Amino acid sequence: MHKGTRIFIAGHNGLVGSAVLRRCLLEGYENLLIPNRSELDLTNQSDVNRFFEAATPEVVILAAARVGGILANSTQPADFIRDNLLIQTNVVDAAHRFGTGRFIFLGSSCIYPKHAPQPLREEYLLSGELEPTNDAYATAKIAGIKMCQAYQRQHGFDAWSLMPTNLYGPGDNFDLQSSHVLPALIRKFHEAKVRQEHSVTIWGSGEPRREFLHVDDLAAACLFVLEQPESRLAEVAPDRILNIGTGEDLKISEVALLISAIVDGQRRLEFDGTKPDGTPRKLLDTSRMMKLGWQPSISLRVGIAATYDWFIRSCTQASVAA
Repeated sequence: MHKGTRIFIAGHNGLVGSAVLRRCLLEGYENLLIPNRSELDLTNQSDVNRFFEAATPEVVILAAARVGGILANSTQPADFIRDNLLIQTNVVDAAHRFGTGRFIFLGSSCIYPKHAPQPLREEYLLSGELEPTNDAYATAKIAGIKMCQAYQRQHGFDAWSLMPTNLYGPGDNFDLQSSHVLPALIRKFHEAKVRQEHSVTIWGSGEPRREFLHVDDLAAACLFVLEQPESRLAEVAPDRILNIGTGEDLKISEVALLISAIVDGQRRLEFDGTKPDGTPRKLLDTSRMMKLGWQPSISLRVGIAATYDWFIRSCTQASVAA
């Protein structure tokens, strides 16, 4: 890679894509391809092929996806599997057809079986049943991994699948109907503070354990992988899958207490046992990335505090007040 490399960041307006864009700019990359959704519909094969033929990106980071929390995944499974299959099929195939060099496919830790041994190793893929609340999304992401592997075997396509743990950070989705657990909790505690409520209700028992990674750390990992020789990556990850995480997790109740302390520390936690817990635990084994020499740099407390500050600055009172 050189600073003039043509890098296509698919989904640059989203949580992950915007972080990748920030990182690329920070490191001085000058030729970034970032068409807006109005200019390029990734679910439309003809649009995607025309873009790749004209732009001929040398590197692709596929951060575009339909994403959401338990509620969105469980109530809109058809939308999640349809859109994600379309996006990744179109982009992977076009990247191969029009001569892209290295390709980064971003998946999710939900690809691993619900009851797989902990921590989750890359080898556990397809070794058991998925978590039912997000199996449609997970199935689409597994298909993307397998597509990248197949194109590598048949065509020598230099594709690598990165599986991040639960992400958070600036640009996150704080909508209570579709967000993931950490931004949802940030908003809940902020609204409780604004309304001077005495408690915050948490979905489920609070017992499931989750690992969280700041999205800027994931962006750094993407650039790190792009800069590694293929032979070095293949030595560590022969299946071309790399988990990206911190190697540490907390109970949801502990995460809620941490967020409460950052917001103001004055709300009581109440747990709604009628709501689903999801997978009991999702801790990633990150030994492959550690062998390559990469590790995250943003602690959870620092990252949540910075994310809360961003939320306060970026969200209007109308969107968060009663």
